Parts: sequence; structure tokens; C-alpha cells
Amino acid sequence: MASKGAGMSFSRKSYRLTSDAEKSRVTGIVHEKLLNDYLHRIFSSADHASTTATSRKPLNFQNLPEHLDQLLRVDDEEEESQGQVEGRLGPSTVVLDHTGGFEGLLLVDDDLLGVIGHSNFGTIRSTTCVYKGKWVYEVLISSQGLMQIGWCTINCRFNQEEGVGDTHNSYAYDGNRVRKWNVTTTNYGKAWAAGDIVSCLIDLDDGTLSFCLNGVSLGTAFENLSRGLGMAYFPAISLSFKESVAFNFGSRPLRYPFVKKAVVAGYRPLQDPPRADLVRAQKLLGCFQAVLSVELDPTEGQLLEKESSEWQLQGQPTILLTLAHIFHRFAPLLRKVYLVEAVLMSFLLGIVEGGTPAQAQSMVHQVLDLLWLFMEDYEVQDCLKQSMMSLLRLYRFSPIVPDLGLQIRYLQLTIAILSHEKSRKFLLSNVLFDVLRSVVFFYIKSPLRVEEAGLQELIPTTWWPHRSGREGKESKEVKDETSEERLRRRAYERGCQRLKKRIEVVEELQVQILKLLLNNKDDNGGEASRYIFLTKFRKFLQENASSRGNMPMLCPPEYMVCFLHRLISALRYYWDEYKASNPRASFSEDDLASKANILIDPLELQAATMDDLDEDEEPAPAAAQRPMQALAVGGALPLPRPGWLSSPTLGRANRFLSTAAVSLMTPRRPLSTSEKVKVRTLSAEQRTREDIEGSHWNEGLLLGRPPEEPEQPLTENSLLEVLDGAIMMYNLSVHQQLGKMVGVSDDVNEYAMALRDTEDKLRRCPKRRKDILAELTKSQKVFSEKLDHLSRRLAWVHATVYSQEKMQDIYWLLRVCLRTIEHGDRTGPLFAFMPEFYLSVAINSYSALKNYFGPVHSMEELTGYEETLTRLAAILAKHFADTRIVGTDIRDSLMQALASYVCYPNSLRAVERIPEEQRIAMVRSLLAPYEQRPWAQTNWILVRLWRGCGFGYRYTRLPHLLKTKPEDANLPSLQKPCPSTLLQQHMADLLREGPDVAPSFLNSVLNQLNWAFSEFIGMIQEIQQAAERLERNFVDSRQLKVCATCFDLSVSLLRVLEMTITLVPEIFLDWARPTSEMLLRRLAQLLNQVLNRVTAERNLFDRVVTLRLPGLESVDHYPILVAVTGILVRLLVHGPASGIERATSVLLADPCFQLRSICYLLGQSEPPTPGTALSAPDRKHFSLQSYTDYISVEELAQVEQMLAHLTTASAQAAAASLPTSEEDLCPICYAHPISAVFQPCGHKSCKACINQHLMNNKDCFFCKATIVSVEDWDKAANASATSSAA
Repeated sequence: MASKGAGMSFSRKSYRLTSDAEKSRVTGIVHEKLLNDYLHRIFSSADHASTTATSRKPLNFQNLPEHLDQLLRVDDEEEESQGQVEGRLGPSTVVLDHTGGFEGLLLVDDDLLGVIGHSNFGTIRSTTCVYKGKWVYEVLISSQGLMQIGWCTINCRFNQEEGVGDTHNSYAYDGNRVRKWNVTTTNYGKAWAAGDIVSCLIDLDDGTLSFCLNGVSLGTAFENLSRGLGMAYFPAISLSFKESVAFNFGSRPLRYPFVKKAVVAGYRPLQDPPRADLVRAQKLLGCFQAVLSVELDPTEGQLLEKESSEWQLQGQPTILLTLAHIFHRFAPLLRKVYLVEAVLMSFLLGIVEGGTPAQAQSMVHQVLDLLWLFMEDYEVQDCLKQSMMSLLRLYRFSPIVPDLGLQIRYLQLTIAILSHEKSRKFLLSNVLFDVLRSVVFFYIKSPLRVEEAGLQELIPTTWWPHRSGREGKESKEVKDETSEERLRRRAYERGCQRLKKRIEVVEELQVQILKLLLNNKDDNGGEASRYIFLTKFRKFLQENASSRGNMPMLCPPEYMVCFLHRLISALRYYWDEYKASNPRASFSEDDLASKANILIDPLELQAATMDDLDEDEEPAPAAAQRPMQALAVGGALPLPRPGWLSSPTLGRANRFLSTAAVSLMTPRRPLSTSEKVKVRTLSAEQRTREDIEGSHWNEGLLLGRPPEEPEQPLTENSLLEVLDGAIMMYNLSVHQQLGKMVGVSDDVNEYAMALRDTEDKLRRCPKRRKDILAELTKSQKVFSEKLDHLSRRLAWVHATVYSQEKMQDIYWLLRVCLRTIEHGDRTGPLFAFMPEFYLSVAINSYSALKNYFGPVHSMEELTGYEETLTRLAAILAKHFADTRIVGTDIRDSLMQALASYVCYPNSLRAVERIPEEQRIAMVRSLLAPYEQRPWAQTNWILVRLWRGCGFGYRYTRLPHLLKTKPEDANLPSLQKPCPSTLLQQHMADLLREGPDVAPSFLNSVLNQLNWAFSEFIGMIQEIQQAAERLERNFVDSRQLKVCATCFDLSVSLLRVLEMTITLVPEIFLDWARPTSEMLLRRLAQLLNQVLNRVTAERNLFDRVVTLRLPGLESVDHYPILVAVTGILVRLLVHGPASGIERATSVLLADPCFQLRSICYLLGQSEPPTPGTALSAPDRKHFSLQSYTDYISVEELAQVEQMLAHLTTASAQAAAASLPTSEEDLCPICYAHPISAVFQPCGHKSCKACINQHLMNNKDCFFCKATIVSVEDWDKAANASATSSAA
């Protein structure tokens, strides 16, 4: 096999290390004395360093092997047995005992050193124990949850509830709860975090046990350990579900062999290091370094010292043979984990530290070239694999230091290794994503202990915002900021900027790694790195999307957030590069999204290969009839879907099909037989960039390019697949994690509120109460310290998660999704192929931008903010009722997003900016009958369009709660009213438009109001009965929640009726309309029922309200009575004279009407005498006059006017009413006289009952015959007609 090095190709077969007669001829290339000096310089040892040049044995390539054997000989002490050692029992290679030393269900890694909890509290111990001496092992904490780490004896018995430290002779440290355990528990140590390293030390000579965290001693944990016959201690751990750790018993160098602040001399790891091999490897590394620092000058016959960074492989046979001798012995050693980490990684990290990044990269490339040149492929591959795993551990488990220097070093070395093309391709194909969680390289862990991360020095002044940037919370304006607060804020912001700049250095290195992995311009042929990455990236997405049952295998969401941002940066870099290299192509603002055409959801398809797509080829005539213009490029022709997209095979094509695989909506050119053979037989190593992307004459493996467009590059296909994956990543876990990280900001707000309350109490506390003052001062100190800590953590979170650049990334994703949805919608059939997660990401990314990035950054700062809001509004308005969307979850998400959208002024204005036909179509969908659809969400949308216009409907917090708890800042907060008169006008126009729109809509609203209020009354009856029982009982919280929801629904339905009556009063009051009288009678009936239930003295409603049950805070007189009052005022005060007369007569004619209920609104127990003034309200009873902050004087005057009018009308109606025979009353309601007869059956009722019934059913009440018509019926007229006929 030939390998490349420094531009020359050398065959390994030409380097024979055996002695033969021809070898001496080689030495003639350089002078024998010079060769002797060179070899002595390279292969000198400490023992021979003092030997003079004249006494040295001449060295040449014939006797060099013998000299090397002597040089690499180690002392007998270092060749000591690797078996039994005094004080230790068990195998020399220490691993976890997965055969019998465990309890519960655990997942153990292949190397038997990593473990993941898969049951309640699983326990596992090692295969080796100790009974004498001083011993240490390390545990790498991968997750910071509930774990107990320590030591136990073989006699300890554990179960799913009791683990290490819960029994006698077992001892543990728990950094989650910050305690130590040995049957009992006490406080000990510090809290650990993911990425920390715990050192467990046991001294069986003194009988003590201690722990260290990241090299810092936590002190002696236990003393007087049981020792003696039969007492030997095993390393052991107990961990809960999904928690994971990795052990290092000595198979790798300990990260902290000497612990700070503690004398640990004499402690040894449980597994002995390979001392002899370590000595040999260090000597060979010294020889290799000597080769790099010495240059042969044959012309002058001398050796020249030079910098290693300047060394270049020139192809000199002497140097090549010298290196061949070194690597002949070095190569087997570099396959061992311990030696790679202790020797090779130390050497490479020294290169990175010793020069500029460019010099280090060049030098690492030289080293890797030599490895591939002089070592067998399997040796290099093992070495690279161990190197990468070592780098990953070093990066992941490095402590956070102020300058992030450790992380920067490891990332720089990773970049240098991945910059080497051959090494990068091997690592991508076999190690990254396969063996390692390589996304760890893109994560910056958050420091749990800010003092150790140096944040106190970086951000000396702390500050916390006194307002929340999330909508829905009342804010304190910046103008209220004092000068001291302003100075503190500015100092804090300067500290945050310093921190952000340091973090940006790490982020830029992480982006460079991804740029290398996405490189598609490799020079040495074969499959490009980008396409190897895409293969692994697909697998990564599939594991995280479809393996939700196997939780430990999922990528942690905090890693996914960082990975997404780095991926977006690298993707946009390559897309910009692609645009620059194709100046003839036209690119728009969101050109990358405009290219996204068919997007196949990987969750909806099954595994298949590329061959499957060739199984069902289209007939040539069918393909020829299709136009060749691609829909993706904006073609106006309505193209039918290609047959290969409809084939049964496509339904199975998951694992492989993606955006790139089906990115052009054009028919595929059938491959010739030879091309098919090539596609199916080329191995990954043989595929060239032309095979992958295609050329002028070949379609490539991704997809056939139409012959008419030979110049269209398919590079964009691979970038589109990365984009598709990035959007899926956001949908999988990134959005949830962004919401979770807001918890730090919420904690800051809560502690800031507690601190302000404490300071207020201190100011109000009398000086003589020193005991109270002392407690308050102590609380103030605790809150201040906690806020200092949290504000620095918040600075870290803002820099890594919520920075301006991260906000731009999420905003870019939002715009891409909007563009893709718009494009799919325009092309008609293409919309069916768009995965639902594009809609979800569009909705969720907007929510994240609006709620998660404040108060530091605002969405209004983003370029094109208003245009983006309008585009999203148009999508929500069109698709929330789109019949093409059949998934219930996504339909609900769209409805909820629209409901949230109309709550806030900026987004509501965006809805008003969409084209008028779209607005009208949206309102028409909202006014569709409520049956057979999620009517509650639709109703909330209509209510939010009305809030601020209704009677007493301008509050932001429930008024009755503020009256009972005026100082409680945690009360539920509502949005400030922002009604839309434009959308209200559209609603009014549509209700007037057709004869059936208003009746069907209002009938459904009245039906739902009847149901919701009836359910509410039934539930409060059950709650009241439970509360009156003598025995102790509890009301189910779910029942309380459902009860409150029914109440809120009733109020919102009443508000929609109020809006309808205000906008289009003629629907109820113009009796020329066929359904007006019926709707008015139904409305009066429901209003009277609500009033009677809510206003009765000492009734059920009153008793439940006075209980003040948690969960029923919104249930009170005010919300529902002001809604009813608003409807009555609109009917009886604001309507036309004829309308007022009709409404009055219908209301008074209802048998449930009670004037006392109307009096209750103003706090009156009895109706006033006509012509007299109203008496003062009773303070013990509800009265609208008590809520003058929310009800205007004009509104109260209208209520008084309504009461006076009803009092007068009621008295007149009572005087004019005549007694009615029971036989003449409607047999359905017994409230109105019979006035209608059904044909053909002849049964009778009042018009109100039959009209209401016919809205939903056409069968007779009594005989179930189908009613053909309803005729007026007058008893007197019918009696006279009957007598005349007789």
C-alpha cells in the first residue's frame, strides 16, 4: 500500500528493518561519521549522555536494532508483575462486575467502565477489592442526578431502595444532595455537576475514607473503617434512572493523581499502569522528537539544531529509515489506551501550546502523515480512535476556568487532527457519531459553582433586572431606574461582555470543526467529508427522533442546543460560499429556504436503500408528457406528482430519503444498465465527488439531474439536507431546552422579589424589635448572596444560550420555515409532502423569540421584524382551519398559536396587515358553527378580539382577587386589552352577509353556553357536598380545574354574545328576520338562568365562592355578572326603541325572570319603588358600585337606567297580564301560550320551543314524525272556525 507524506509517495515495502548486505550501501548517502553522530544524537539515553564521542560504539543501520533493544530495556522493578499486589485482590485489569456484582437493571458500556442506570436505584461494584494500603479511583460524572459513589464490602446486600452507603460497611458520597452516607447521613462536600470528576480515596492503613471533587479535597468523610480478616472494599456506585458515569480505575492516566490541599502521596490506582511500556513509549517519543529537532546537512557534514515546528519531511533516506526503526517499535505501543493518553496526547497538546494555530496545525499534519506512512492501517486507526476518545474526555471533564484555556487547547488539537483529510475521513466514518457522542465537542458546559469558574473576578458587580421581558408580565419601566441601579447595570453589562468574548472564542473553534466535517472539496478523491457526515447525521437524527423509548441513547437537549447553533453557523458559511461561486444564479433574501422543495418526515417512512427507488420506473411516454420545469424554481405549471414519489417503495424509504434525496420535483432520467451497476457496486471509499453530486454527464448518487439543466449544481442538495436536519433538531428538543433555561431568569426574579419584600419589612420594622430585625437581616443576606450567584449564572446563560447571535439563528430558522411553508402552499400538491414539524418549528421559534430572549434582547431589534410577523400571521390565519392538515396535534398548535397571536398589540397589528381576503377568510372560519371542532379555542380568539370593548372588561388582573389580596404580586396576570376594530368589522359584515351564517353561529354559541354553565353548576354541587361532609376529605384538583374551566368558558361565551349584540344588534332585535325572535328568546332564557343561579341569597354559588378553594380563584360574581350585564345593557339601553320594547317583552315573558336578580347587580336586596332613588348598597353583598376602578360612571348610570326601565315595565306587565288556562300553555316550557301547530302530525307548542327545536332536529317532540311545516295557531280563531263548520 502506498501512503502520502510531504508530497511524495513511499512504499512501506522499501523499508526492510532486517540486516542484509545491501543495507551498507544505503549509508553511503551520508558520511558514515555523520550518520554515526546523527544516530547517536537521535537514540541517546540518559545513561550514555555523559559518554564522550570517542568512546561511543559506532552506530549504523545494521547495528541500530541491537542498540534500540538495549535502549528500550527497562529495569526489573518496572517489569514487575501486573498480577497480584499486596493489599489488592482480583484481576489486574479492573472493570465493573457485570456478571454478579450488581443489583437492578443497568446498561454497561463495552469497555465495562461506563454505566447508565436503567431502574429505580441500581448498584454495581468492581471486580477488584482492596484490604490494605492506600488506593484511589476516579469517577467521571456524566449527569448530575441522584447517585451514591464510594466503597462497599462483598457482604453488603442492596436492593432497588437501598444502595451504597445505606448499609453497614458501605460508604458513599452524594453530590446531588451534598451528603455522605453510611446507614445515616450528614452534610458533606459540594454539589457536583455533569463534567466533574470525583476522586474516591481509601486509606486502609489509617482506616479513613475521603473524596475529592475536580482535584480539590472535600475532607475526610469517614474514619475508623472496619478492617481485618474478611474485610475488603470494592469500588461501588448506586445510581437512579438515566444517570450515567464512567470509571477510571487506572486503565487511563488519572486526571488528578496529586490532589490540591491534601497530602495524598502513596495513593495508587486500583489498576497498575503499564510502567514498562510507558517507559519505552516515552523513550521512543524522545527519539521521535529528536528527529524533528535535528537536521542533516550532508554537504557540510554536520548536524543542525532547529525548531520542531519548522521540520519538513524531505524524503531523505537516512531520516526515513531512522523513522522506520522508531515506528517499528512505537506503533504497537500507540494502540494502547493508557499510552495514547499519557504519551501521544501530551506530545500533541505540547505542539498546540508551543506555537501559533497555523504552526501547530502544520506540525500535527506532519505527525499524522508519518503515522499513516510508517504504521499499518489498523494501528493508525486504533491510535486515532483512542486519541479522539481521549480528547473528548479531556474536553468534557475539564473544569471551567476564567479564560476557558483548557477547552480552547483541546478544541485546537481537535481541529488540527480533523484538518488532516485522511484522518478526518476515517474518524467520520468509524468513530465520530459511532463510538463517541461527538456533539459533546460543540457543548459549553455551564458552571454550577461560579466561584471556581472565576466569574466573580470576571463579573465583580452583580445586577438583576426588576422587570420581565416575557409578554404577559407587568413591567417596570426603565425610567424608574435609579442612578445607583444604572451604574450597577452598566458594570454588570461590561462584565457580561467580557465573558461573552471569551465564550465566543470557544464557539468559533467549534464552528471550525463543523466546517471541516461539512467540507466537500477534499483533494484526494473518494467520498467527500460532507457526505460521510450526512450519513452519520441522518443516523443521529433517527436515533433521537425514533428511539424515544431508549432514553439513555438520546443526545442531551443542552448539547443539542449548542450543536444546532454551530451547525447553523457552518451551514450559512457554506451557503454564502456557494452563492459566491455561482454568481450567475439569482439569490433572494431567504434563498436557502426557497430551494427547499419536498421535505420527507423521517418518522413517517421506513428503512430502504437507493435501489428501492429504481424498482418502479415510469414508462417513458408518461415521463415525456410531463413538463420539465421544476416547481421549486417557481414554475407556474400545475405539475402532477411524479410516479416515483407515489410508488409503494417510497412509503418504506425512511432512513435514507431526505430533502437531498428528493429535492427536485422533476422526473428522473432512467439510468442505463452500466450506470445502475456503477451506482450499486461503488463502495464508499471509491465514490468520487462526481459520483455523489453528479457532473455534466452523470446524475450522481443523490438524484438525477434533468438533461435540460446541466449547469445546475447539486451542492445545494447536501446543504438542504443539513438544513432539514437542523429544523428537525429544533423540533426534537432544542425548543424545550430553551424554555427550561429560562428557569434561571425566573429564579432571579423570584429572589429579587423576596429581597425587595424583606427590605420593605426591614424599613417598616420597629427599632425595638431586635429579634425580628436580626432575622430579617439574616434573610436579606441570604437572598443577596443567592442573587449574586444567580446573576453570574444568568450572565453565562445569556452568553451561551440567549445571546444576540443565538437569537439571530432562531430568527433565521423561523424565516426559513416561513419561506418553506409559503412555497409548499403555493405549489399545491407539494404542501402534502411537508413534514408537520416545519409548522411546529415556525410556531415555537416565534414563541421562543418573543418570550425567552428578554429583557436583554427584544425581537423588535431584528431586521424585517414586522414583515416576518405579517408572514407568520398569514400562515396562521390560513392554515388554522386548513382541511389539508389532518393531524390533531398540529391543528391544535396552530389554533393556540393564533389565539396567542391576537393577544398582543404587535402581533395583532400583523394580523390586520395581511391581505383583506385572508382576514375575511380567517374570520369566516372563526364564525363557523362550533359543533364538530375545537370550539373553545375559537371562542378564546373571538373573546380576545373583544377584550377592552365590553362592559367592565378592561382589567389585567381579576378585580375580585385584587380586592381580597391587594398586595399579592403573584396573582394571575392577564394581557392588557388590545381589541381589533378591523376584525370586529369583518365579523359584523359576515354576520349580516347571509341568512344562515348568524343563526347557525349563534345557535352553536347558545348551545355551548347552556352546556358549559350546566356542567359548572353540577360540579359546584359536588364540591359543595364534599365540603359539607363531617369526615376529612379532599376535592380532586383535576375536578377543581375542570370546574374553573367550565366557568371561564361560560364567561367567554357570554362575552362573544355581548360582542355580537354590540356589532349586529339586528340579529336579535329585527324580527323581520325569521330566526331573530327565537334567538332572542333563547338568549333571555339563558341569561335569566345564569342570573338566578349566581344572585340567589346564600345559594350554592355563594357558598362555593366563600370557600376560596385553590384552583377556583377565577370563580366569582364579578366576571360572570358583568358579562351578563353588558348583554342586558346593549339590549335594553343602547338598542332602538322598537328593539328595546321587544327585548323587554321577551325578557319579562320568560318565566325565570326575577327583578330581584337585576337589583342584586347594584347591591339591592329588593326592587326600588318606581320614581324613588336607589339606596346605598349593602357592603356585605356584591355590587357593581364597589368596582369603580373597573366600571366607569357612565356604565353604572346605564345599569341604573336599565333597572329603572325593567322595574317600570315589570309593574306594567303584571297589571296587564291575564290568567291563562293550563290547557292553553305550551306543553314543553309551560311558560308561553300555544302559538304553533306542526304539520302533518298536528301537535302544538309555542313558537319559541318549536323554532329552537328545529335548529337541531326535524322530528316532532311527541310522535317523532318528520315536521314538514309549522303554522300559526290561535285558539279563538280555530274555535270559531270549528263552530261555523259545524
